[in-house]
Amino acid sequence: MNELQTTQFVSRVVAPENGAAPAYWFVFQEDRLLVQPAGEQAAVPLTADGPPAGLSLVRQLYMGYLERAGEARIHCFAGEIAPDDSPAAGMVADGLRQLYPQLGETLFGLASRASQLITWERTHQFCGRCGAPTVPSTTERARHCPRCGLTHFPRLSPAIIIAVVRREAAGARLLLAHNRRFPPGRYSVIAGFVEAGETLEECARREVREEVGVEIKNLRYFGSQSWPFPHSLMIGFTAEYAGGELVYESEEIAHADWFTADALPGLPPKMSIARRLIDWFAAGGAETR
Repeated sequence: MNELQTTQFVSRVVAPENGAAPAYWFVFQEDRLLVQPAGEQAAVPLTADGPPAGLSLVRQLYMGYLERAGEARIHCFAGEIAPDDSPAAGMVADGLRQLYPQLGETLFGLASRASQLITWERTHQFCGRCGAPTVPSTTERARHCPRCGLTHFPRLSPAIIIAVVRREAAGARLLLAHNRRFPPGRYSVIAGFVEAGETLEECARREVREEVGVEIKNLRYFGSQSWPFPHSLMIGFTAEYAGGELVYESEEIAHADWFTADALPGLPPKMSIARRLIDWFAAGGAETR
C-alpha cells in the first residue's frame, strides 16, 4: 500500500500547548531544507522539546500534525534560519528536487508544504496595501493588517499540465516539447499558468495552441500536485489531438514532436506530475480512453 494511503496530515494553525511532544522540524535556509544525512537517505529533524539544538530560527510556524494508524501524532513545524547562518553540526542544506528520492513521498510532501508556508511568511511581513506590519491570524492560515484590515492568505499559482495524445493507425503518439530552460535532451508535456479570469479548460486549450500551434479535444482531469517552486498548484489533464500543425512558440519552445511509447526522449524526474502523465501514456493509458 502507498505510504500516503496509511498516513493523514491534519492542518492546524495553533500549536499544542504542551511543548513536550514529538515534532518534525522543516527548517529552511532560503530555498534549501536542513536535513541530517543518513547514507543514501536524509532525515528531517525529529525532536520532543522544541527546535533542533544549534539552530537559531528567524521565524517559525506550526503546520499541523501527522497521524499514522496505531501511532502517536507527530507535530510539524516550518522554520527558517538566516542566509548567512551555519547549519547545526551534523546537518546539511539541500534543495527539495535533490532530496526527493531521499525523503520519500510523505516527508517530501510535508517539506513542500513547509517551503511554501515559510516563503509566504517571509514575504508578507508587511501589508501590500498600506505598508503596515502584519500579524498572524489565530483562527486561519493568514496574516492580518491591523491598520487597514486587509487579510493576506498564502499565495498559490495554479497551472495546467497536459498530455496530448494523437491517435494514428500505427498507434498512439504523445506530444512532448523541449523547453529552452530544460537540460539538454529533456522533453516534457505542455504546461502553463492560468491567467486571471480564465477557466482551467480555457487555459489548457490556450497553452497548447500558443506553445505548439495545435487544437485539442476530449479534455479530461488526470490529477494534481503541489509544486513548491515556489508556490504552484499543477492541475493535470489528458486530451486528444483535434487538428493543426506543430508550430513552436520560439521564445520558449526549442522543439516539439509526437513520440511513441517505445521511443520516448529524455524525461522529467519521477517526482513530477509531468512524469506521471508520461508514464500513464507509456503504460498504455491512452488505449483505454
